[in-house]
Amino acid sequence: MNVILCENYDDLSRNAAAMIETYVRANPTCVLGLATGGTPLGTYQKLILGHEQKGTDYSRVSAFNLDEYVGLEASHPQSYHTYMQEHLYRYINVDAIRQYIPNGKAVNMEDECERYESLLDEIGPPDIQLLGIGENGHIGFNEPGSDLDGLTHTVELAESTRQANARYFPSIEDVPKRAITMGIGSILKSKHILLLASGSRKAMAIKRLVSEEVQSTFPASVLHQHPHVTLLVDRLAYQLVEEMKDEEKERLG
Repeated sequence: MNVILCENYDDLSRNAAAMIETYVRANPTCVLGLATGGTPLGTYQKLILGHEQKGTDYSRVSAFNLDEYVGLEASHPQSYHTYMQEHLYRYINVDAIRQYIPNGKAVNMEDECERYESLLDEIGPPDIQLLGIGENGHIGFNEPGSDLDGLTHTVELAESTRQANARYFPSIEDVPKRAITMGIGSILKSKHILLLASGSRKAMAIKRLVSEEVQSTFPASVLHQHPHVTLLVDRLAYQLVEEMKDEEKERLG
């Protein structure tokens, strides 16, 4: 795992966007794997600026999202369909027919999972997969205890994840309890994984990520098995790792 330490969130976002733009320019028909939540917002803002100011062209790119809430219409204000439109797609020229997001209102969720995984295999896998990391180590909506080889599936969301996402909803009661997500096995098909971590709330997760072996109780740890992972982390999220390194230096004299 390649670790790039960034000064702050803006620096992290700028670096992430630059890496994605490099992929797009080198391969205009590349496949992007995209994430939602708070951490990628700065990256998306930088991508929009790059499109507007430098003419980065996404017209032949295909883009797959990691997940979607079960039970929300695509038009729901808190659906990830809406998130992607509001924070990225309406500002850059990704063709609508190549914007892929799981259908949270599918009649048969098992069929929808199989359909989405088949699309990933047919069109992808992603050349670069953008990921965030949950405080409990989840990636996508793969909660602790998830199958490390699992493909696209539905999942019951951990209470900690629902609490973390409650800020986007009127109340915790409005946060969906289930989601459809690319599985860990699906994510690991990606050619390059770009993991973003920002802020002190992620510091313990990053400490666990860099110091522990692969285990299902901390899903992000499986990224150590992938040959091309870049961790972009700001100083606040990396602070416990730096403290751990300082303590080790003192111990060794």
